[in-house]
Amino acid sequence: MDDPRFNNIFNEDFDGNYDDVMNRIVDQINYPSCGVSGASVDGAGDDSNENDSDDSNDDDDDDVDDDDDADIDGDSDDDDAFIIRRHFDRKKLNLCTAGAINAYYINYMYKEPCMVSYNTGMRWLTEVLRGHWKRSVNMFRMDATTLLSLCTNLETHHGLKPSRRMSVIEKVAIFLFTIAVGASNRQVQERFQHSGETVSRCFKEVLKSLRLFAVEIIKPVDPQFTSTPREIAMNPRFMPHFKNCVGAIDGTHVRACVPAANQIPFIGRKGVPTQNVMAACSFDMQFMFVWAGWEGSAHDTRIFLEAIDNSTINFPKPPEGKYYLVDVGYPNEYGYLGPYKGERYHFQEFRRRGQPSGRKEVFNRAHSSLRNVIERSFGVWKQRWRILQNMPAYPYKTQVEIVVASMALHNYIRRRSQDDAVFSEYDRNPNLIPDDFLPDTVQASVVQGSQRPSRMDFVHDGIANSLMEQ
Repeated sequence: MDDPRFNNIFNEDFDGNYDDVMNRIVDQINYPSCGVSGASVDGAGDDSNENDSDDSNDDDDDDVDDDDDADIDGDSDDDDAFIIRRHFDRKKLNLCTAGAINAYYINYMYKEPCMVSYNTGMRWLTEVLRGHWKRSVNMFRMDATTLLSLCTNLETHHGLKPSRRMSVIEKVAIFLFTIAVGASNRQVQERFQHSGETVSRCFKEVLKSLRLFAVEIIKPVDPQFTSTPREIAMNPRFMPHFKNCVGAIDGTHVRACVPAANQIPFIGRKGVPTQNVMAACSFDMQFMFVWAGWEGSAHDTRIFLEAIDNSTINFPKPPEGKYYLVDVGYPNEYGYLGPYKGERYHFQEFRRRGQPSGRKEVFNRAHSSLRNVIERSFGVWKQRWRILQNMPAYPYKTQVEIVVASMALHNYIRRRSQDDAVFSEYDRNPNLIPDDFLPDTVQASVVQGSQRPSRMDFVHDGIANSLMEQ
C-alpha cells in the first residue's frame, strides 16, 4: 500500500476520495455486460452496412466473396479488441479494488500512534511516589503511603481490579489526579499517556469502587454515641456543658453542570447551578453522613426533615439524651440543638461588636464555636478537591457520585495521614473558617415555622445557665 507508483496513480485518478473509488468500482463491475452488448451492437451495425453494400452489388460475385472475407476479418479483429479491453478492464478493476481497500484502511482502521512519550504514566507515577513527599500531595492530595494503602483497600475489599495493561495504582492515580487538580480528559491523556477512552473507563471503575468504599467509611466511628467526643472532653470551654453533643449538621453547595433547559431548579441563592449537599460530621472533621444530589433551590430544612423522617436514608439519629448542633435555619426538633434566635451568633459578630452580654449570647457564642466544625470540614474538603469548584460536564448522577467519593477520601486521609498539611492547619487554628467558593447572591431565607415548645428548650436553658456559672 506504500508503493509510490500505486499512490501516484491512485491519487491522480481518484484524489484519495473513498466515495469516488467505490463509484468507479461499481462502474467497472457493471462495464463488462455493457461492453458485450456494445460490441454486439457495433457488429450488428457493421453487418447492416455490409448488407447494403451487397444489395448494391448483387451482380458482382467476386465482390461478395471479398466482402465476406472482410466480415470474417472484421469480426476477428473485434473479438481481439474486446479480449484486450476486457483484460485491461480486469486489471483496472483490481487497481480500483486495491485503492478502495487502501482508502478504507487509512480512513477507518489505521490509527497513527499518539501517546508515544518515553515518560509513560506509570513511569511518571513511580517517579512521583519515590520522590519528595510533597510531589505526591500536590498531585494526588495524599502522601505515597496513604495512596498505596488506599489502592490495597480498594483492590482487596471493593472490587477494583488491574487490567491487562494497567495496574490498580495507576487507575487510582488517574482518578485522584482528575479530581485533585480538576484535570480534563485530554490533560489526563497527556499526563498518563493513555487514550481518552481508557482514561474514561478507568475513572468509572475507580468511582464504582469508591461508592462501595463510601458506605464503609462515611459513618460514625461510634455508632451508638456512647462516649463524649475527645474534642469536647478535653476542652474546658465545652465540658461538661456540651458533653451529650455528638456532631454538627449543615448544608453546602457544589457547582453542578446541567443542560440549559434543566437549570432552573438547580439555581438557588448561589445564582449558578448547584447541587445542595446535606452532611453531618464529628468533631474531628470526619463526615458521618452525606446526602448529595438535591437541586440548588431546595431548602436545607426540607432536606433535613426528609433525612430524619425517611427510614430508608439510614441517617444516624442521636440516641435519647444526645443531640446534634444545627444552625438557626433548622427546625426545633428534639435531638437537634440550634442557637437562640434573634441574638448575635457568628464569631465575626462578637469580634466586631464586643463580648457577649446575657446568657443567650453566651450560649450562642459557645454553640457557634463548637458548631463551626462542619463549616471547617466543608472548607478542608473543598480546598483539597478542585473539581468541586468547577464540575465538568459529567452526567448528573456521576457528579453526585463524585461528591460522595471525595467525602469518603476526605475521611480516609483524616484517619490514615496524621501529618496531613491541610488538616494540620485547621487543627492549629480552631477559629479558621474559610470563605465559601460560592458566595450567596441572594440572602438565605429562614423558614419561619411555628415555634412550638420542645424539650430542646430545656436543653438550651440548662446549658446557658451552666455557662453563666462557669
